[in-house]
Amino acid sequence: MKEYEKAGVSISRGDEFVKRIKSLARSTFSDDNPESKRVLTDIGHFGAFYDIKFSDYKNPVLVSSVDGVGTKLKVSIMMNKHDTIGQDLVNHCVNDILCSGAKPLFFLDYLAFGKLNLDVAESIMLGLSIACKENQCALIGGETAEMPDLYSENDYDISGTIVGIVEREKIIDGKLIQKGDVLIGLKSNGLHTNGYSLARKVLFSHFKIDDFIPELNSTIGEELLRIHKSYLKVVYPIIQKFQINGIAHITGGGIIGNTKRIVPDKLNISIDWNSWEVPEIFKLIQRTGQISDEEMREVFNLGIGMILIVDKTIADKVREDLMNAGEESIIIGEIK
Repeated sequence: MKEYEKAGVSISRGDEFVKRIKSLARSTFSDDNPESKRVLTDIGHFGAFYDIKFSDYKNPVLVSSVDGVGTKLKVSIMMNKHDTIGQDLVNHCVNDILCSGAKPLFFLDYLAFGKLNLDVAESIMLGLSIACKENQCALIGGETAEMPDLYSENDYDISGTIVGIVEREKIIDGKLIQKGDVLIGLKSNGLHTNGYSLARKVLFSHFKIDDFIPELNSTIGEELLRIHKSYLKVVYPIIQKFQINGIAHITGGGIIGNTKRIVPDKLNISIDWNSWEVPEIFKLIQRTGQISDEEMREVFNLGIGMILIVDKTIADKVREDLMNAGEESIIIGEIK
């Protein structure tokens, strides 16, 4: 055995991984995604090439974001289920740039392992490719590292970088938000990718990961691994049709913490916390951990994954279009 492998790093495993994932990456360059034709390189080069001639845009602006999935990874490792975590990552990043009115162009991933497990890594990449195809986003490159001195053998970390595009005149940045605007909440699909450190501490001190919870109609593990929902397909058409004054992706920091990032300082956010039914998973966490309402609202999305801020005169029309697209919405507050 070579000395580098004795130190815990296998170059041959890395090479084998690149061979395995090339077809997964290529699958995101689909015919139904016209933007994928802009990808000029295959996986494995030192850099990824993307043609940026955007004839359909007058003043195109690139919007980028980078994120991870936090300690939700611990649940994936405990469940030995890794094909959804990549979907979580892509959808989270897609939602982030959607808040600016942007649609995704391409995505890059970063994986770091204590010891590269080819089957686990391939499963993660499968999830990434599934979500990229669903969001019409090309997976054009990434990096995989083996770092035995930083991670235990079965641990890994993952992050992603997304680049999207928006017409300069259609950028949504919250500057148009004004007194009287209403907040339209779109339902989440569970915890999404936030609050897992607290959720794990509370739930796994009382339950096992495979315990079936009748109120959830699933096991603890299945509930915690629900895929972070992408809002692109329902929200992007709304952006094209209506004047949306602000969009907030409800992640770490909760509803108030994330919404105030886009609301001008002179204005306040008023939430009617009784306007929607909080999903059972949040009730279970609060009840089991005896957590205050205040802390729950700071940590979790509580069932609202994205908020659209619009003039109250068009709120009903926006909600009607959302309903026609299969998305249930709730007016959860207003700007004061």
